[in-house]
This record gives sequence, structure tokens and C-alpha cells, in this order.
Amino acid sequence: MGASFAVSDTALGAFRPAGEGGWIGYWSPGIGDPTIAGWLTVVLYLVAAVVCFRVGRNEGWALPRSEMALFRLLTLALVALGVNKQLDLQTAFTELGRMLAADEGWYDERRGVQKAFIIAVGATAVAIGAAAAVIMRRMPLPTHVAIVGALGLVAFVVIRASSFHHVDLLLRASWFGATANAVIEMGSLLVVIAGASWRARRLHSPRLAGVAARTGSGASNR
Repeated sequence: MGASFAVSDTALGAFRPAGEGGWIGYWSPGIGDPTIAGWLTVVLYLVAAVVCFRVGRNEGWALPRSEMALFRLLTLALVALGVNKQLDLQTAFTELGRMLAADEGWYDERRGVQKAFIIAVGATAVAIGAAAAVIMRRMPLPTHVAIVGALGLVAFVVIRASSFHHVDLLLRASWFGATANAVIEMGSLLVVIAGASWRARRLHSPRLAGVAARTGSGASNR
């Protein structure tokens, strides 16, 4: 337990003395990641959101309400994360925290706030993981795959929001032109797309739809 807490540049730990130049501190709306990898990630968020939306809108197939709600929630989350990918809203949050700390006079005690932030983010991630484990028990295999991809995104967000210095350096390291950050984020999105697409194909299958109609249950769509 001797490791010290440290927060990445995209999190609350990026506090700096107050400055000028942006709408909120140093932040202004714009394209946060204009690289090819950045735009490719945005496209993957869009594709994943569209596929999840197709499943969640329930086009006459026998989809359980809980699963319908799950895919609709995934759609909203993916759209929000895709928009944030380029607007970099977490930096605006960082700047607000920095400015508040400076204005309210607790800038020198910010480490305690950082630790509380890390704990809160970690606890939220654990709660999401526990809820996902309960939900997955009653879901078909394709939905399991989509949930695993979504949990990968949760892990990515947690790591980016609050990480130890050595972890953050590892994530920023580049192998064959790709950073670990990009691999984790895009890999998780591809898993979501694969799972949701698989589920959509199952639901669109005439044979499975006929079985569902005869049994009166969506369970056979699994």
C-alpha cells in the first residue's frame, strides 16, 4: 500500500495555477484528437452506438425488457463517449476543479480531493461491474460479449481518469505506432460491435424468430 496516488492529465489531478486562454481555464471546445486514430475511434463509437440502437429499438422481436433497456443505455453511453472523445470534456472538468480549488483556497489540500475522486471512480466501476455480473446471468451469449466490451470501456475510462504514474506512462507508450490507450479503447469498441451485431443477427434470423413466436418467449433467441 506504499504506492502514492497520482492522477493523469485528463483527471482532477491536472490542477495548475489559474491561467488564461480558454473558455474554462485552459480548455476551449474544439477537436481534442485530430489524429487518424482519434477519428477512427470516433467512427467506432458511432458504429457501436448504431448497432446497439438497432437491437434496443426492438423491431417486433421478443426481446426481454431488461435487455432492451441495456442496449438503449449502451447506445446513449456510446454516443456520449464518442462526442467526448473529441470535445475532451473531462479537461473542462479538470479546469473547473483547478479554478475552484484556487478560488476557494484549498489548492494546497487538493491531494485529499484527488484521492477521494479516485476512490469514488473506482467504487463506481466496481458497482457497474457487479451489476453487469448480475445482469449477464440472464442474458444470451451475444449480449455477454457486448457487456464485456462495455466493461472494457469502463476500465479504460477509470484508468484514464485516475491512474498511478507508471500505469499512465505505460498507457501512453507506443508499440508499432499504436498506444495502449488506443488499443484498449478501440479493442473494447470492436468487442461491443461484435456482440451487438451477433445479437442483431440472432434476432433477425427467420428460423429463430419462428421458434420465438411458437414458444412465446425470447429465450430461444439466445
